[in-house]
Amino acid sequence: QVQLEESGGGLVLAGGSLRLSCTASRGSLSNYGLAWFRQAPGKEREFVATVSWTGVSTDYEDSVKGRFTISRDNAKNTLYLQMNNLNPAAPAEYNCAEGAAGSRYQEYDYRGQGPQVTVSS
Repeated sequence: QVQLEESGGGLVLAGGSLRLSCTASRGSLSNYGLAWFRQAPGKEREFVATVSWTGVSTDYEDSVKGRFTISRDNAKNTLYLQMNNLNPAAPAEYNCAEGAAGSRYQEYDYRGQGPQVTVSS
């Protein structure tokens, strides 16, 4: 059973940057596709980005393309999400997921709880 733990959330001004990290306290992240999702209160969870197990292939939700970068370091068993030029937004929980490829949250086998990210204007 894989247990995922995210870190790096917080409050940032619009236009600023944050980097989220996701590690496996139990199990390995090395052999599976990984992704980031986010959910704001009262809204559906939405796909943010995904990366293949090799780290070569990535895909992003349209609104974050060019601003967010998903990457992984399999040697460190860690997934990252670098978020630049953040837009003002209500607080959202960002969580990582493991075990699939693509944008469907239900297809991932393991999911973390996620840190909250708030972007103020």
